Amino acid sequence: MGLNSNRVDNLACHETTIRIPTEAMPPVEIHKVCLPPKQTTFQKLKHRLSEIFFPDDPLHRFKNQTWLRKLILVLQFFFPIFQWGPEYNVSLLRSDAISGLTIASLAIPQGISYAKLANLPPIIGLYSSFVPPLIYSLLGSSRHLGVGPVSIASLVMGSMLSEAVSSSEDPVLYLKLAFTATFFAGLFQASLGLLRLGFIIDFLSKATLVGFMAGAAVIVSLQQLKGLLGIVHFTTKMQFVPVISSVFHQRDEWSWQTILMGFSFLVFLLTARHISIRRPKLFWISAAAPLTSVILSTLIVFLLSSKSPKISVIGNLPKGLNPPSSNMLYFSGSYLAIAIKTGIVTGILSLTEGVAVGRTFASLKNYQVDGNKEMMAIGFMNIAGSCSSCYVTTGSFSRSAVNYNAGAQTTVSNIVMASAVLVTLLFLMPLFYYTPNVILAAIIITAVIGLIDYEAALRLWKVDKLDFLACLCSFFGVLFISVPLGLAIAVGVSVFKILLHVTRPNTMVLGNIPGTQIYQNLSRYREAIRIPSFVILAVESPIYFANSTYLQERILRWVMEEEERIKASNESKLKCIILDMTAVTAIDTSGIELIRELRKLLDKRSLQLVLANPVGSVMEKLQQSKVLESFGLNGLYLTVGEAVADISSVWKAQP
Repeated sequence: MGLNSNRVDNLACHETTIRIPTEAMPPVEIHKVCLPPKQTTFQKLKHRLSEIFFPDDPLHRFKNQTWLRKLILVLQFFFPIFQWGPEYNVSLLRSDAISGLTIASLAIPQGISYAKLANLPPIIGLYSSFVPPLIYSLLGSSRHLGVGPVSIASLVMGSMLSEAVSSSEDPVLYLKLAFTATFFAGLFQASLGLLRLGFIIDFLSKATLVGFMAGAAVIVSLQQLKGLLGIVHFTTKMQFVPVISSVFHQRDEWSWQTILMGFSFLVFLLTARHISIRRPKLFWISAAAPLTSVILSTLIVFLLSSKSPKISVIGNLPKGLNPPSSNMLYFSGSYLAIAIKTGIVTGILSLTEGVAVGRTFASLKNYQVDGNKEMMAIGFMNIAGSCSSCYVTTGSFSRSAVNYNAGAQTTVSNIVMASAVLVTLLFLMPLFYYTPNVILAAIIITAVIGLIDYEAALRLWKVDKLDFLACLCSFFGVLFISVPLGLAIAVGVSVFKILLHVTRPNTMVLGNIPGTQIYQNLSRYREAIRIPSFVILAVESPIYFANSTYLQERILRWVMEEEERIKASNESKLKCIILDMTAVTAIDTSGIELIRELRKLLDKRSLQLVLANPVGSVMEKLQQSKVLESFGLNGLYLTVGEAVADISSVWKAQP
């Protein structure tokens, strides 16, 4: 017999051990199990940190470059405009100008509407559609992202700040908190990008966002009943029951003129949206519908102002550029905590939406969007916005879709849009005096209805019930408790799901597919067969302190069940347990102790424990802990097939 010695080597291993065949058995080829190349602790730490924070290796492009070329690459890295700027031409400008003017027609009514949603003066929404797009056009890496206020961030800011300060009773303090929350949102976003901590936003799973956005859309739509019905005194709460209660308790304030106008334009807007969804080439219908509604409703109210005084209007909006607001930032006092909390929550939500939308449209045009650059761009534009009378902005899905369909080629479309908003701020503000509030409510309802993705919820139900549970928790939490708490509950459910997978990993019994060296799950592959005297188990997770006790109990239970099955069917006695560690990507000291303890327990029952195919990092820790020394000559193999063949040949060679 050839020597085994656990077949462990520190070097690259291509050698094999050939067992001397017996008359009954063919020769068995046994490969060595190799340790990874030796590394110092510093090298391991460096590699690990680079994989966590720099998976895209951003410094690769700087290798073997002259200092001048490196300077250019640095400018291109921080300011993507230097990448495409030198190749910009009139043809690209024509496309960007058309798309920029198109999204401006959407941005102006949206800006006014979303500012109302955040309980801010309407002019703040227009300010937020001017400065941030200019900042993003210099720093952003997405060619199609349309920047501005979004419904979710507006809703969350309005609901969270309203819990602490009334926008009607103390509008100055409320405005200060809004600007301060925007500053902290931008600071948080930029920090994530600079420190390359973007993986934090991954805790907002798709399931969580589906439920959150649906709940937010429902509660926002219900809040707009105030404008659609012409109610003057309405609840400021953002829960389902208070809103519905307020609607019916204020029936005496309903205005039939407002209801008629509101629902007429709501039908018009929804019809335009439906046409654009069914026929994408007619995207301009949906894009132009909000501005068309604003113009028509304003004309109607102006012409009938003496006959329909019950329809409330926006009123006077100041003309001019964004006034500075850095002196209004609130950095001390009893409300600082709520401003920071609001900034972080709205920052996470807006960042998630912006990065997701940017990547979506980038994939359609087959180009890359750097997530960390996007975080820095969105963060810096919010920091700048907080100092120029803007509130939280990000990449809007509706604006980006219109921008994409209108043929945008670069971020110049954002500059064109900002220029159109500038013209509006300087010269056209008096025209919005007679714009009815009801039309803003109709625009908001049309925009947020698109956030209800029932098809995604159905897919979650079919694919993953725990994801669907997270979706439901998020939806009902927003609807009946509050927006931030609903989001927190959903994130908690998602984290619980992660912990469940970590603490209760999947284990299975493997069998051999006849005629091959392939071993697969017995319950999944009907053709797979058990190997007499063997139990082959697979663990599909890292082995940590959190699951080591469970795994020990589960493995011993597998062994007990197999012994009972063998006894009942009168088969060959169980002799060996093979633990397939192919999917065990990591192990800690508790996991190593599990292996050691498991071997002792099985040894007392005259059962052999064999390890198959531990990955490099696991193999290294097993070697350093000296746990392999107790496994003997036949305790470690490269594959399950080699383990079965070699151990079987040893048994047959024995008298």
